[in-house]
Amino acid sequence: MVAAARQARATIVDVSFHEFNPFGISGMVVIAESHLSIHTWPEYGYAAVDIFTCGDVIKPEVAAQFLIERFESKNPSIVEMKRGILSCRNEKLPHKVCDAGFQMVS
Repeated sequence: MVAAARQARATIVDVSFHEFNPFGISGMVVIAESHLSIHTWPEYGYAAVDIFTCGDVIKPEVAAQFLIERFESKNPSIVEMKRGILSCRNEKLPHKVCDAGFQMVS
């Protein structure tokens, strides 16, 4: 997971993994751009991976392909979900609200 984050050009902030008894691993690589997480069920030959990112630099598809190859996945399934503030006109929105000249009101 760390190597996948590096391949995607992510900025790694923290890494935490837990190995379950008798088997299985859950873990997270916290990145400045959000996170990569994994939950495994080796008894079923299954792993669920989330690659949650923001910004224009990181390449989540590179991380996904790296993991597919590294795990020798026979039946990979990739679902891309757009989250957050999305443009209705398919235009690029500012990375941060303050970049657009908006002011926070409390």
